[in-house]
Amino acid sequence: MQLPRVRLINIFSHAYDNFLATARTCYSSKGIIEPDALRVGSDLAADEAEKQIKRKRSLAKSIYEAGHHTTLQHAHVQFALEGVSRLFIWSFLHSHPFYNSEQVSQRYVAVAPESFYIPQKLSESGRRQFVAAVEARVRDYQLLCEILEQPASEDYFARFSGRRGTKRADLEIRRKAQEIARYVLPVAALAYMYHTVSVVTLLRYWRIVNEFDTPCEQRRVVEAMVRALLEHEPEFRHIIEDPLDPEELPEYGFFAQRPEYAFFTAQQRWEVDLVHAKRFIEEFDAELGGGTSRLVDFGSRNEQVLADAVREVLGMSRAELDDDAAIALVLDPAQNRLIGEALNLSMHSKLGRALFHARYTFRKKLSHAADSQDQRHRATPASRPILMRHYTGEPDYYLPPIVAQTPAALDVYERAMRDQWNAMNELLGGGEEPQAVAYLLPNAVNIRFTESADLFGLHHKMAMRLCYNSQEEIWRACLEEAEEISRVHPRIGRWLLPPCTLRKAAGKAPYCPEGERFCGVAVWRLERSDYQRVV
Repeated sequence: MQLPRVRLINIFSHAYDNFLATARTCYSSKGIIEPDALRVGSDLAADEAEKQIKRKRSLAKSIYEAGHHTTLQHAHVQFALEGVSRLFIWSFLHSHPFYNSEQVSQRYVAVAPESFYIPQKLSESGRRQFVAAVEARVRDYQLLCEILEQPASEDYFARFSGRRGTKRADLEIRRKAQEIARYVLPVAALAYMYHTVSVVTLLRYWRIVNEFDTPCEQRRVVEAMVRALLEHEPEFRHIIEDPLDPEELPEYGFFAQRPEYAFFTAQQRWEVDLVHAKRFIEEFDAELGGGTSRLVDFGSRNEQVLADAVREVLGMSRAELDDDAAIALVLDPAQNRLIGEALNLSMHSKLGRALFHARYTFRKKLSHAADSQDQRHRATPASRPILMRHYTGEPDYYLPPIVAQTPAALDVYERAMRDQWNAMNELLGGGEEPQAVAYLLPNAVNIRFTESADLFGLHHKMAMRLCYNSQEEIWRACLEEAEEISRVHPRIGRWLLPPCTLRKAAGKAPYCPEGERFCGVAVWRLERSDYQRVV
């Protein structure tokens, strides 16, 4: 097992003094207060230096306690994180919108057999069972990579017949096979990444570090992040608060007061609650009606509100600009050429900001692998679950179409899922803590949640994920959502399209912005109802 490694790569110069200087500038009649002006000079007498230090600490504490935290958003810290699990990244690091990450991709980089997180809280026998289950899934992953190369190559050469026998084709086919094979890997798989947050986000991490689902791992990682900050800027220790106790968090409080849900034993250890989990899953899936994503709420007047906002920006009456024309003005790339730009400029456009007013809410079921990509769209936030509260003890997973169509792959895949749930049930039956066992859940495990977004966030997400280069499962979910919106608001939904189609409408060439990564399909010539993919 690799231990997490945390390194501070970049930080604002004199971040603490910058925090105070920004606050002082708000009330300055003399212009900008520079951070240098707040530095305690080495030439000062000891008593005067001590007075200045105390004044700075008093100011810092008063700003912090009053909640004036925008002053702490200026300074950012960039970390290199190595040996952190995919479960921790999904549950904690990427569960909010205020970060930037670039992490190694399981789609394009093969997973090494030793690259898995082993929870500390396992017993000695539990650890052996855990490792055995991980090793078995790695073998299944490697076997699936081999089996899936043939159907992946058939799909690939149907689009790129001229690349037969080339190294490029071999590489891209191998990557496509491992993209699908990774579904059997446990979420304990490790990643390395750059992760950048503001100082206030890091302080929030530390305050809520005992949150579900990965408290042990996140405490170890976040503590190292905070320690690195304080080594560089020790004065922050005078405002940083200790972590909240688990009992102070509302999720813990709910279950502590309801022992009938069997979430904790008398020793404050987890227990799984299979009965209520099954009841919830049945109810959720019935409401989903067999789909991946269902539109459950929306502004009934979204089209009219959007049109009104466009007219407000331009100072036009309905008589001068009707609803159809107003909506087309902001969403039709032929009229709003900003949509064809590589940079997402809509938020910086007066007309583009009209998209904020139309809102949609979906109930969704995605695999952990697909949801880990879905949550990277921070403008489409969701309420994701305490993972083991959905655990029923029975296999519950996504089946990729190419696996379903390949009998040899299907046999391996379904057996791997059965074996993995059996391994988890054995560990739970032996008294191992569910938060530790959760690391064995495969990437394919279904995640059920509700996601809401304004049209601005959805439009950008659709442009990214309706691209045929996007991972198949999240592509399919976005296609469902675009069709759902078109059903209730056709004047909006018709413009939820992949980037190549938008660029064609905007008169931008080449239509595909991916260059040598072109998917091989002239999607811009297709109607959305004609979109088809296997991988």
